[in-house]
Amino acid sequence: MTVPTLDVGAADEGAIDLARTLAAAGHRPVVASRGGRFEGEIARVGGVFVRLDAASHNPLVIIRNVDRLRRLVRQHGCDAVHAHGRASAWSAWAAARATGRPFVTTCYSGFREQNRLKHWYNGVMARADRVVAVSEQIGDLMVERHRVAPERLVVVHPGLDLAGFDPVTLAPERIVAARHAWGVGPETRVVLFPGRILRRRGHHVAVQAARRLKESGLRDFLFVFAGEDGGRSRYSGELWDQVMASGTADVIRLTGPSPDPAAASAAASVVVGASIQLEGLSRGLLEGMAMARPVIASHLAAGPEAVLAPPAVGEDRMTGLRVPAGDDAALAAALIRMLAYSEAQRVAMGQRARAWVLSEYDPADAAARMLAVYAALCGPPATPGAASPSAADPAVDPGRR
Repeated sequence: MTVPTLDVGAADEGAIDLARTLAAAGHRPVVASRGGRFEGEIARVGGVFVRLDAASHNPLVIIRNVDRLRRLVRQHGCDAVHAHGRASAWSAWAAARATGRPFVTTCYSGFREQNRLKHWYNGVMARADRVVAVSEQIGDLMVERHRVAPERLVVVHPGLDLAGFDPVTLAPERIVAARHAWGVGPETRVVLFPGRILRRRGHHVAVQAARRLKESGLRDFLFVFAGEDGGRSRYSGELWDQVMASGTADVIRLTGPSPDPAAASAAASVVVGASIQLEGLSRGLLEGMAMARPVIASHLAAGPEAVLAPPAVGEDRMTGLRVPAGDDAALAAALIRMLAYSEAQRVAMGQRARAWVLSEYDPADAAARMLAVYAALCGPPATPGAASPSAADPAVDPGRR
């Protein structure tokens, strides 16, 4: 597998989860990446980590990576090459073709396509023998933009390990601690925005929505931007300038990632994703749903298969609300509507959200579907004593990878 980094992000988490799945099934995943704070997880789950500048967009680096990956494939007797991310996909695609191995890609989000060159660059994700999309929306996008044939496309909802996201087992003092860290009492309604502080996540849209809520006379609410950055990037600096200019500093907190995400979700009245660019999976939204919180999502933050919302479903089935991306007025109106529901209505909505996310994002189901993708391309795992490409080479460990 190639993945640009092993830090914070959907591709990073997806690669680690897949490595865990493969190792648990008796394979040994080889993960080539620039690495990051979670690179140690690969060895911990039973894989092999190889440091490679898979995040570089430099054509010379990508070309050098082809040769390195080609040698890794042959050295470890790999059965397939799987790319998570465009920069790493170009070298992975070339290495797969050079070694005759099946090529797989996983698409986690919708990429911007400002011109033909960018369209061609993004198109490497569609060159795979199997294109895995993490949501129906991403799958539809790959078909529309890159004409991926139906037989090469498979939608696999990532499995989420939600063992620690159970509102029944959450100690009340953890919720109190989360609210204390935000400086709010029990009467304040918290609107939580999980996920990294990035322009494509639409935090600037949320700031304008907060201004509208203040102007409408709404009181006792707080927006919490609980994402990676904590005020260190250029965008977060611009964001805080916007907060000051809009007069919303009293109702917005940029806190950085929560040390207790489950408690943070449980402490919120509603969890929001305001993305202005297509997201395949908003883990923060799904974790909020697992904690029985109703959600509001832009139409690019979550598809209708993730958030059940009117008019697609009746209010007796809804798990949240969906709004047009980039529309701060619509977001403010949705928040007013959500906060106007009674506590009992929001609790019922949250319970439906939890039941839905547990049924749709089951790790065992996701693992089985991914293993089926590999089996269709590579055949079933070799039985003990059977000949294999790696067994023919005494320099290669005979374990399947």
